[in-house]
Amino acid sequence: MTLLKTIDHNPTFTPTHALPGPERLIEGTPEFSTWAMDEARDGKIKSGVWQATPGLTHSIKGEVFEFCHILEGVVELTENGQPPVTYRAGDSFVMKPGYVGTWRTIETVRKIYITVR
Repeated sequence: MTLLKTIDHNPTFTPTHALPGPERLIEGTPEFSTWAMDEARDGKIKSGVWQATPGLTHSIKGEVFEFCHILEGVVELTENGQPPVTYRAGDSFVMKPGYVGTWRTIETVRKIYITVR
């Protein structure tokens, strides 16, 4: 078993599809696709590729630390009480545990994610 994991930016297997719950949806009709690629430490660490179509949702991290690298698209994140920040293809960021704000997908976004609980 190798401990090296490559994250394929354009996976060919079928993703999991989801919609935001009504408590998270603010505007639009965003749809989410997740290509989960790896899981470790009993599911406490996860990685893969995630995609969302345009819309605005509440973003609440709780106890989760999430690293994101934008592969394509444009998003605007607004942490409660802070000015909006725009991220585009090539940008990376971290949402730390306790983050509460909004996630606006301006152009369909595809990102690599790593979450740690």
